[in-house]
Amino acid sequence: MKNIFIINGSTSENSSNQKIIENFISSTSQYFKCTVFDELKTLPHFDPERSIENTPQEILGFRTEIEKADGIIICTPEYIFSIPSGLKNVLEWCVSTTIFDGKPLGIITASANGEKGHEELQLIMKTLMTNFNNETTLLIQGVKGKVNSEGKIIDKVTLQQLEEFIVAYNQLLT
Repeated sequence: MKNIFIINGSTSENSSNQKIIENFISSTSQYFKCTVFDELKTLPHFDPERSIENTPQEILGFRTEIEKADGIIICTPEYIFSIPSGLKNVLEWCVSTTIFDGKPLGIITASANGEKGHEELQLIMKTLMTNFNNETTLLIQGVKGKVNSEGKIIDKVTLQQLEEFIVAYNQLLT
């Protein structure tokens, strides 16, 4: 089984992104062992002077999880045409490292619109040298209408797109 480290870009309780992550995990449980990181709001603000030396323990732990993982999934909403500040913060803590170099990456942006945040995250992750392609990115627009109160995806097109994303991501890992 491949170890997948999933970063939840939302800090909201019971978010649509958490529901998408849960759907991903249940759909891939036969070949992925997933660990979800949903502690963005607990991390210290990025400090470039502490990025290499005297790095906070929480950040060192996060980096270790990235290093141990066979692949990474980032599932995030878009806030004000951008990625959430907590997600940007944790990624900034990693810029001075090579931990993302060549890591297989899947990007899911699940939001009301999400287009600009989706583009921005792809640019950031290219800068961090991750390995992804168009098939391992998924934009889910209008996500609140595509997931029911029990957390199940109820939109057939979104279900199909998630299945295609999973297949492409699994191929990226091999």
